[in-house]
Amino acid sequence: MIPYGRQSINASDLKAVADVLQSDWLTTGPAVIQFEEAIAEYVGARASIAVNSGTSALHVAYAAAGIRGGDEVITTPLTFVATAATAALQGARIVFADIDESTGNLSLEAARDAVTPRTRAITAVDYAGVPVDGRAFSDLAHESNALFIEDAAHAIGSTRAGRRVGEQADITTFSFFPTKNMTTAEGGAVVALDSEVELAGRRFRNHGLVRESDLLRWPNEGAWHQEVHSFGLNYRLPDVLAALGLSQLKRLETFKQRRAEVHRQYNEAFATVDGLRIPGCPTDASPTWHLYPLRVPADRRREIFDRLRAAGVGVQVNYIPVYWHPVFADLGYRRGLCPVAEEYYRQEISLPMYAGLANDQVERVIETVLQIVEG
Repeated sequence: MIPYGRQSINASDLKAVADVLQSDWLTTGPAVIQFEEAIAEYVGARASIAVNSGTSALHVAYAAAGIRGGDEVITTPLTFVATAATAALQGARIVFADIDESTGNLSLEAARDAVTPRTRAITAVDYAGVPVDGRAFSDLAHESNALFIEDAAHAIGSTRAGRRVGEQADITTFSFFPTKNMTTAEGGAVVALDSEVELAGRRFRNHGLVRESDLLRWPNEGAWHQEVHSFGLNYRLPDVLAALGLSQLKRLETFKQRRAEVHRQYNEAFATVDGLRIPGCPTDASPTWHLYPLRVPADRRREIFDRLRAAGVGVQVNYIPVYWHPVFADLGYRRGLCPVAEEYYRQEISLPMYAGLANDQVERVIETVLQIVEG
């Protein structure tokens, strides 16, 4: 079976992890600090916060943004449930806006139409690795007295109009799950433009602990003393995984180039085939392709999906519209809310896409798809 996504691990990665395993630190320590500095430098940010998953990164982002009960968060339904769930856990009402039918990204116009006086954040997802228009979404959010949060779980290394993902949003979140563009096994990161938001995020990641003597309410208790002034959680990334991330980050540009080559081969094979639609991409974008979302006839999607898997091609579907999940249906959300996203979902199949995908495997995927679709 050719998997639809897979990590790319080499000897340098193994050595980096082994070195930490033989050091004095396994949990959060010097490797985490180095990893945070490296991520910040790579994306062109002032600082980054390493966390233990992309979901944790989103939760940290919403908590640091001060999202609470009564607030509204506008986001896309074409994403993994965590994009919305972590805001809902903060008490927010999720407002789903429809997508751009070419890229699968949140539609700027639909987001604009969804703004109300209660809007506190607009969260756009860089679907498949294609960056949203960061300047336009940032302008919209700020005009609405809200923050622009960019869920870049798919998009570390991507650029739009010459700017890296992570430079423009008020808060950007990354995921380093094994199928993503680089991995720490499990892990993620948060980048915030505002230093106060960053500090709030760092505290939330570590139980809300305060150790600065000038902020303590009881500063003379002793060297051991620490206080919790607001609730947080343990979302820390261990050193052993940060070491893997540091090693992977050095190869991210190579990963990006290979993913682009696979994407090009797929496009050339499928662009002129009746019934198939290749992924759209703005001309000023340079994605690190996390997914290859091929669209097929909706009435054949299940058949094509099942036959591809039976033939040893590990396809996936990304994603079930978030509000179709029972947890949101039970809150009153109904199907039909975002028709463009729902139609996109009915057509979408994610083909294998990862840096270690060999040319003969790409050719096998292409031949199998064409045989099933045209046969």
